[in-house]
Amino acid sequence: MNEIFTSGNSGPNAKGDCSVSLILKESGGITLNIKSKVRELFGKSLKNLCLEMMEYYGIPDAEINIEDGGALPFILRSRIEAAVYNAFPDCKPYLNTDQAVYFKPVKKDRTRRSRLYLPGNNPKLMINAGLYDADGIILDLEDSVTPSKKDEARILVRNALCELNFYKSERMVRINPYPVGMKDLEAVIPHKVNCILIPKCESREDVIRADIKISELMSDAGLDHTVWLMPIIESAKGVLSAQEIATASKNIVALTIGLEDLTADLGTERTVTGEETLFSRSMIVLAARSAGIQAIDSVFSDVSNMEALKNTALKSRGLGFDGMGCIHPRQIPVIHQAYAPSEKEIQHAKAIVKAYEDAEKNGLGVISLGSKMIDAPVLKRALKTIETALENGLIDKSWREDNV
Repeated sequence: MNEIFTSGNSGPNAKGDCSVSLILKESGGITLNIKSKVRELFGKSLKNLCLEMMEYYGIPDAEINIEDGGALPFILRSRIEAAVYNAFPDCKPYLNTDQAVYFKPVKKDRTRRSRLYLPGNNPKLMINAGLYDADGIILDLEDSVTPSKKDEARILVRNALCELNFYKSERMVRINPYPVGMKDLEAVIPHKVNCILIPKCESREDVIRADIKISELMSDAGLDHTVWLMPIIESAKGVLSAQEIATASKNIVALTIGLEDLTADLGTERTVTGEETLFSRSMIVLAARSAGIQAIDSVFSDVSNMEALKNTALKSRGLGFDGMGCIHPRQIPVIHQAYAPSEKEIQHAKAIVKAYEDAEKNGLGVISLGSKMIDAPVLKRALKTIETALENGLIDKSWREDNV
């Protein structure tokens, strides 16, 4: 009996996705069996795509069975390629000609209040993710993908980077720990990602290894934008090594923490109040600030409790974090509001900027607001407060044009 090579999702999980099974034969050409609600409209296109890909891979004889739940072309290509990959692990990628057309480099200090995790093997959650207005979209190849699905998720995430528009959101990928993470980097780096999340970091070597690999891949692909790094601390050892991790590369933009794995490592239960991780989270903030990078808090796992999320985010901001992760789009506006400056903070920031501008106009060397001196860090913090307020719609954009 011929072996069956499969990929994708079927049944209730097939909405916006498809399942593909590939059976290699010794003769008889290509046999296609397509089950799709839109076959009348797109059956010919689907057939042509399959035949093109079989010709590309040099497969003259095979039976291909497709159960389509409304998958977009890039998903169909991903699933067919994954089935071929399962049969021939050395096969070359099948890439669309127009790649990463929506890519834009991002600044190191850009706002990162929210980052939305999306399972790397669930395409229906990716398609409109850019409309949710998260500061970052994380295509996850690690914990949300079962070991048996890692290879096909890698192909899907690569194609999503090539063809999906994430609008204003930073394009992020969470890779797997070493050595699987090296294969992840080989798949995604040539296709223009903004930031790589490195999970379970416990030493500077974990960062340096990924950084060197990224540099090699960027050079091979002829790319010159910066791929930023965000190490994730998820163990007691990682917490105690936080400072050396934060300074391991000039490309690190933020240090973040994963509390589910950390509390498991500590042998404790994660609580809503968070006393069990207060020291660890404070260490992350201190390490990040000493390295001049952002500090990003963990995700809040109860997607039904918006009040608890708000309180957690407010406490997080109070500890010095710049943002946190989220696992559902409904969490994004709550997080943005919690990390937004208060009216009092905005007015104080405006007063600092005005005092600085007045002093410059009058040629004053000493700048003060009331009895307090205004130096460069104070001004920088005020400008950051105003920028955050602008992003949250708390200040009219004309204010920046008139005053900054």
